Amino acid sequence: MANPTAAMLVIGDEILSGRTRDANMYYLAGELTKHGIDLQEVRVISDDAAAIIAAVTALSDSYDHVFTSGGIGPTHDDITADCISKAFGAHLDVRDDARALLQAHYDKSGQELNAARLRMARIPDGATLIENPVSTAPGFTLRNVHVMAGVPSVFQAMVASVLPTLTGGAPLLSQTLRVQRGEGDIAPILTAIAEAYDDLSIGCYPFQQNGAFGANVVVRGADGARVDAAITALARDLDL
Repeated sequence: MANPTAAMLVIGDEILSGRTRDANMYYLAGELTKHGIDLQEVRVISDDAAAIIAAVTALSDSYDHVFTSGGIGPTHDDITADCISKAFGAHLDVRDDARALLQAHYDKSGQELNAARLRMARIPDGATLIENPVSTAPGFTLRNVHVMAGVPSVFQAMVASVLPTLTGGAPLLSQTLRVQRGEGDIAPILTAIAEAYDDLSIGCYPFQQNGAFGANVVVRGADGARVDAAITALARDLDL
């Protein structure tokens, strides 16, 4: 059976402006690969309600899982929870269990659970909380959409909370062959190998080092024996 599929939606003007470099996509891709869930699409969009609602709706309909990053903090531009609730027609309000988590956290730290911080306890009806062991404020899962924070340390902790609840498939295995020739020189051989091993993903990633061109050929698949065979055939045909 094919592995479950996933998409990621990165939300935030700070990403698109170049002010903040996104690290969450790289982390999520690696974790999903190990879990046997195929990340097939990533979108980055601004803090625009209509765009978020449209993207969430489209991705939710197209993939088994959607992971969002960003927009669930205490400030006015944190609108992801509002948009998810509107996308699925779910009522959004402060929920008792989320509020209790925040109350205990801020009581312990001697801070006030003010109106701004209480925004982080707004959870759509029907959603399941995602644990946040770093800063307590929870994410949530509604239908097949997993809504998580944008701060990398918190995002990673939330991913660790969510993944054990999801059914994965066969983890993707990969091998890399470094070739000291340009892509144009090896393209015909790569095409033949890709056709012979069409159940695998074969990618060619060029580089330039000390004025010479080369390429890293990466072979990916769930069947280790097939990956080994493809790498062996490729090395043979390239006389490596």
